[in-house]
Amino acid sequence: MTEQRPRYPAEPWQVREIGLSWHTLAQSESLFALSNGHIGVRGNLDEGDPNGLPGTYLNSFYESRPLPYAETGFGYPESGQTVLNVTNGKLIRLLVDDEPFDLRYGHVAHHERILDLRRGVLRRHVEWVSPAGKRIRVHSTRLVSLARRSVVAIHYAVEPVDDEVRIVVQSELVANEPVPAQSDDPRVAAVIEHALEPVLHESNEHRAHLLHRTRSSGLQLAVGMQHEVNSPQECVSEMAAHPNWARFTVSTRLDPDQRFELAKFVSYGWSGTRSAPALRDQVDAALLSAAQAGWAEVEQEQHAHFADFWHGADVEIDGDPRIQQAVRFGIFHVYQAAARAEQRAIPAKGLTGPGYDGHAFWDTEMFVLPVLTATAAHAAADALHWRKSTLQMAVDRARTLRLRGAAFPWRTIRGEECSAYWPAGTAALHVNADISSAATRYVRWTGDDIFERDCALPLLVETARLWQSLGYFGGDERFHIDGVTGPDEYTAVIDDNTYTNLMAQHNLNAAVAAVRRWPEAAAALDVDDDEASAWARAAECMAVPYNPDARVHEQDRGFTARARWDFERSARDGEYPLLMHVPYFDLYRKQVVKQADLVLAMHWADYAFTPDEKARNFAYYDPLTVRDSSLSAATQAVLAAEVGHLDLAAEYLTEAALMDLLDLERNAKDGLHIASLAGGWLALVAGFGGMRDSGAHLRFRPQLPPAWERLRFSVRYLGSRIHVQITDGAVTYRSSGQVTIVHDGGEGAELLELEAEQEVERAWKPVQPRTPRPTQPAGREVHSAPPA
Repeated sequence: MTEQRPRYPAEPWQVREIGLSWHTLAQSESLFALSNGHIGVRGNLDEGDPNGLPGTYLNSFYESRPLPYAETGFGYPESGQTVLNVTNGKLIRLLVDDEPFDLRYGHVAHHERILDLRRGVLRRHVEWVSPAGKRIRVHSTRLVSLARRSVVAIHYAVEPVDDEVRIVVQSELVANEPVPAQSDDPRVAAVIEHALEPVLHESNEHRAHLLHRTRSSGLQLAVGMQHEVNSPQECVSEMAAHPNWARFTVSTRLDPDQRFELAKFVSYGWSGTRSAPALRDQVDAALLSAAQAGWAEVEQEQHAHFADFWHGADVEIDGDPRIQQAVRFGIFHVYQAAARAEQRAIPAKGLTGPGYDGHAFWDTEMFVLPVLTATAAHAAADALHWRKSTLQMAVDRARTLRLRGAAFPWRTIRGEECSAYWPAGTAALHVNADISSAATRYVRWTGDDIFERDCALPLLVETARLWQSLGYFGGDERFHIDGVTGPDEYTAVIDDNTYTNLMAQHNLNAAVAAVRRWPEAAAALDVDDDEASAWARAAECMAVPYNPDARVHEQDRGFTARARWDFERSARDGEYPLLMHVPYFDLYRKQVVKQADLVLAMHWADYAFTPDEKARNFAYYDPLTVRDSSLSAATQAVLAAEVGHLDLAAEYLTEAALMDLLDLERNAKDGLHIASLAGGWLALVAGFGGMRDSGAHLRFRPQLPPAWERLRFSVRYLGSRIHVQITDGAVTYRSSGQVTIVHDGGEGAELLELEAEQEVERAWKPVQPRTPRPTQPAGREVHSAPPA
């Protein structure tokens, strides 16, 4: 096995790994993970060994575990949830003249893996010489079907090159495979190790099943596999099943230039309520249907689904080819994470690894759902329906906190709060307004009245009740929200966080508008005129802290009066990321920002700031932001573009888009940063495209960074596909249907009525910066892309 670092050439529609390295194997497994939002499989080698971190995940399939506390307190969550590595169906082992195909032995003449972003498959090509000198070629193609939600399919081919060989192919299901420890807490390790208890195993000539259950969460899992064999010579085969593994074995001989082919279909089914026989039958049905279609049709279905998606989601750049690749890679993984999630959470890592225990956070609503709403709205709707399905849990949580309304969890799998650190969890109540924002955005982009009445309205009502219960009118007659944590996790339990207050203001106004549009449905939720009027008054009087001397908005009340962090010392002493080297007690008292907070407010509540205020705020906060979170760079790119620092915006875009391809935070092995990958799209479309959706119409303020010749992107809006192409000094708009947009080319806004397939061209001028380009904190300069 080679030890050089793998190379990923900058190619527009694929990520190609040339060679293989043990040192980066886990990172590659995350990059090459495949998912449909329901099933996720890491990019482990077909033969299973060697591996960095094996992983197969089902959305919301988890085990409960105790949350550790040095000192307990009333209202602390008692139980956590951890995503499980479920039964591995990817395994296909090969023996060549009785020697195992293992890249650590013999000679690897060629090894290449290709993640095909256009078609949604992972391909692998290997030429290997066994220790006995037998040269073979192995070709495999793997997919997680978008058309068949419960199906993983693999095509595996073997060709001898020089001599006749005997081969044995072993296709397996393996449960409870060992994985590296993900926690230092021995109680957690005890829960997760051998988490699947056998229930049933069976096999026949064509098919095998394994059924398991979890000990604590009460979930049952069924997995089955079925095969197609195409061999030029006679084969002998057998199927066997045991409690934790099943194996299909086939043996044959091959002459040079003959090709043995195996198609493997694997199906997963799970439930907390359905019986084991019902789950087995569900898996059987999916396998029979896939086998009837055959490999070629299943692969073609995958291609067709991705072709339709890309038609309304692609971004084209005539500029840096590495950014082109990275942005498509990001869009691909964002779509994979959600396409068939179907009313389940979208985890922060998608289904690419066990990072964050498989939890979903607020970044789903504020980074991932804006992309999905504009490109695959059905997936955004499903994610919001999942939030609606957990509403009662959020109401119960609010009651525990002695609040009305709903308090949605900071981190969760099923809907319960799983954060054991309340300053960053319970106090981060902005998640409620983030959910409200995502729901209203979906309605605005789709015009889906039924969704608004049945899903958005209950969410808006209960989140508005939370703010009314939490906030108060002070002596200044402003509405204040105290004791909360905003997006910046280095500033906790503070008063009047600007982001939280502005998002709460939007939440309250949206709730008032919704109850007036749906009075009968609102009455069924016990909303009366007095309550709605109270929301409207709170929104109108919302406090937004501002320092008139510095002429900047404060991230929270009193923020600008605190001592500034000593960034030079942190750079000198190697203290980044700060959370790993300094106590939160020190961070909380200083002017230091982990991730965009007030800058994020200027993106999503852009109407609340003048252009001068945005420029001054960005100039003030950018030098304080250390970007110890992958959520930051994309938002900084958006605002850097808006205030005219186009070169800086391009640099922040590079960091966000290449977060995982270059493993900038050295933790891609645990799974990809789905929100940062979504941020690449946001940096392009909301940054250089200048797209904002807070008004009556979608509006664009187009620009291009230096050295770029063209940017083209598409969004789906109110039933139409809108295509935007930006070149030097000009922008062209085209829509598949009639739609109204706003164009701002730098000399005032213009309302454009686009007719179906009509191209409209307008001019644009770059924004002239009002402030000098800000410098980043010492030791936290923006990452730049290596040459393509």
